[in-house]
Amino acid sequence: MPIMTLCEQNYWLTTAEMPTTDASRPLPQRVDIAVIGAGFTGLSAARALAKRGAQVAVLESETIGWGASSRNGGMVLTGMKLGVNQLISMYGRELTRRMYAASLATIDCVEQMISDEAIDCDFSRCGHLEVACKQKHFDDYARQAEVIAREFNHQLRVVRKHELNTEIGSSIYYGGMVDEVSAGANPARYVAGLGRAAMKAGAEIFEHTRVEGLQRESSQGESGWKITTSRGTLWAREVFVATSGYTGNATPALQKRIIPIGSFIITTEVLPEALAHELSPRNRMIYDSKNYLYYYRLTPDRRMLFGGRAAFFPENDQTIRRSAEILRRGMIDVYPQLRDTKVEYVWGGTLDFAFDIMPHAGQLDGMYYAVGYAGHGVAMATYQGQKMAELIAGEKTAGDKPENPFVGIPFPGAPLGLYNGKPWFLPFAGAWYKFLDWVS
Repeated sequence: MPIMTLCEQNYWLTTAEMPTTDASRPLPQRVDIAVIGAGFTGLSAARALAKRGAQVAVLESETIGWGASSRNGGMVLTGMKLGVNQLISMYGRELTRRMYAASLATIDCVEQMISDEAIDCDFSRCGHLEVACKQKHFDDYARQAEVIAREFNHQLRVVRKHELNTEIGSSIYYGGMVDEVSAGANPARYVAGLGRAAMKAGAEIFEHTRVEGLQRESSQGESGWKITTSRGTLWAREVFVATSGYTGNATPALQKRIIPIGSFIITTEVLPEALAHELSPRNRMIYDSKNYLYYYRLTPDRRMLFGGRAAFFPENDQTIRRSAEILRRGMIDVYPQLRDTKVEYVWGGTLDFAFDIMPHAGQLDGMYYAVGYAGHGVAMATYQGQKMAELIAGEKTAGDKPENPFVGIPFPGAPLGLYNGKPWFLPFAGAWYKFLDWVS
């Protein structure tokens, strides 16, 4: 397949209409809360805060949903990146229980938002399927499912190799595990709907407004923040940073704790109905058990969307073109049936990983933030926006503890402080994860 026939464009954006903002509107002089970033996290928070009567300005360096929020696979997933046994060893049973319950609540949060705001984004509780690339990975599924049933009262179904054809039209895996609670959606339509909802609630969104600096400054006797942007300055009582993989040097303390990692996606032409059904009989959100993983699904119009960390570096022309080739080969390894299928779209986006591969939220240097979704962002970002809005609005829950279990957990920076926000070590990390996949 000549790679040049590809459209280097995000397929989801061809299906969505983004809300328009008034580019000529000047920045307000002062607001209650400035939200940095108009993706899932920022828009979810802006909507919730505006509904509570706060004056909110969302400052976005590009346009609504421009980053990972419109570029992802549209998988609305339960669970977290790390396995439950690892979580229990890191945080103990009780906190892990709360984290797992929160991960299930994130799906309800997205579903509720879509229903309340009547967002047309093909949301469907189709469940997810994790497939085992090695026998050892499959053996671990039964142990995980048992712990999750016992500790968290949540049922996963382990699918043996000989039954796997009821779930996926590929014979390369050793078995799988299904969670029926997960869902799929069109992320571009979803983030467009969130943008409209935030504006309807009264939040103001300023596109092409890059935050260049933040400093503590009092105004009219109140402590707060002076925010310097590419379109002028404004003052806010509180700042909420929702920049994920696009976190920049305006918030250096956060930038040092977040690693931006490139993720890339190809999408085929529309498939015949029979072929689409053969590839994914139950229309699951599918991902494999490797560190350097592939994730894939059918789109609502029956294309195969196939993604992965084909290049660890964030997107540019080089990484996108190279990734298209790598992902196409990966797709044909999984589904030889697609050997002659045309790939129509390729694009990339940037995920945010913390050094401990966990979501983090709370306050740093007096600013509120929520970041670190590690590829589980559609659900977790929506939820964190909502929860952080409650925290910023001063809503207390049982025993004065925020009900958000990701607030206040240790948030490590790089070992030995060898990181300034520019991920020089990504090629080594990529090689290391490939090595781990090979040996495990």
